[in-house]
Amino acid sequence: MTARLIDGTALSKQMRAEIAERTQALTAIGLRPGLAVILVGDDPASQVYVRNKVKACSEAGFHSVLEKYDATLSESELLARIEALNEDPAIHGILVQMPLPRHIDPQKVIATISTQKDVDGYSVQSAGELLTGLPGLRPCTPYGCMKLIESIGYDLRGKHAVVIGRSNTVGKPMALLLLQAHATVTICHSATPDLAVHTRNADVIVAAVGRRNTVTRDMVKPGAVIIDVGMNRNDEGKLCGDVDFAGVSEVAGAITPVPGGVGPMTITMLLSNTLEAAELAAAPGGVAPGQ
Repeated sequence: MTARLIDGTALSKQMRAEIAERTQALTAIGLRPGLAVILVGDDPASQVYVRNKVKACSEAGFHSVLEKYDATLSESELLARIEALNEDPAIHGILVQMPLPRHIDPQKVIATISTQKDVDGYSVQSAGELLTGLPGLRPCTPYGCMKLIESIGYDLRGKHAVVIGRSNTVGKPMALLLLQAHATVTICHSATPDLAVHTRNADVIVAAVGRRNTVTRDMVKPGAVIIDVGMNRNDEGKLCGDVDFAGVSEVAGAITPVPGGVGPMTITMLLSNTLEAAELAAAPGGVAPGQ
């Protein structure tokens, strides 16, 4: 058996074209979606991520602002800048690139971003909206994972999904989104004694721990859907995920590659969230940016 490839690059391209069309319509009525990206320090990986996000904004027709600061920027200065962006009607989304220098508390930063502009979906209020089933901006990577599953026409209702990882950014919100889709969800993590016991019974596996070969062929039920969130390097220095792609592909029903799976969808869902925030601001009775 050879697994069906869930092509995140193709889906991302399709969704970005749709986002560009919606952006054009919104801009025509005088409201151009705007995203502010803040980078503190000179972390090489963060610089690449930020550059890709700004490029994606430009291609979608967004107004984007990139603000770069030295690692010596104080926490109070950063919070003050976020407050100013909260009040800027041209900005509908605010993203502060992580990680931050050690002297800056990321939780304070996240809490300072207006919930209406929290396009990363990381705030306590955004998490509460997800937990209670209220509408809101969803964390980009789990949101993208759900779109990937949806793209192959897979019905999650009644299925057993195993999420490997319990981070606030991927694992926990992923589990909640799967629950909303009526799956039965098991969350596994570093203290789970026998991971394979759970994965062998799973219809869907989402691997998000950042360790290659966490999921191998013998751990997967034939026909299962595999979503690989991991981003690692193999012995040859090539990008790979948390899943042994070659082995698992022989038994799974569908699988995301690394690269080209979840990665492209994360930025796409950032664009989607920013557009959604702008559309909400434009809607009658919507919450205007800065209020």
